[in-house]
Amino acid sequence: MTGPQPGQWFHFGPWVFSINAAEALIATTPRNTQPLDVTTWADAYGLTRLDDPHTVNLIGPTSTGLDRAYAMTTNLAKPLIVAQLTITGQPQAPLLIDGIHRLYRAWRERVPRLPAYLLTAEETRQIQHNTLLSPGRTTIAPPH
Repeated sequence: MTGPQPGQWFHFGPWVFSINAAEALIATTPRNTQPLDVTTWADAYGLTRLDDPHTVNLIGPTSTGLDRAYAMTTNLAKPLIVAQLTITGQPQAPLLIDGIHRLYRAWRERVPRLPAYLLTAEETRQIQHNTLLSPGRTTIAPPH
């Protein structure tokens, strides 16, 4: 295997996250959804500034990278998926890996909250691949 196989993937820097694997994991390990604050997350992902040509989004889509028409047809009842990235050994960095179009629609329609599944840091590692290294690896092996 040389890279992500067919399916739905979320790309973030050198990482890709398998949405299909996340959905399968959630199906086999049921959990309650958590409320996601739409305005806070839409602002963090730059969705509130998509039409500003002077703004660069660091984690969200570019102004031409979000299909607004498609977003307005998405199902807001379907929970978003939030991964937990580990930074300096601590799981502390949430990352929306599925639902950016739903988030955009909810923001446009002033929906205050959306349901979201929260993955643990360990679950996130199970669905995360590093495209610069190889599938399933998230860190560079230390020298021998």
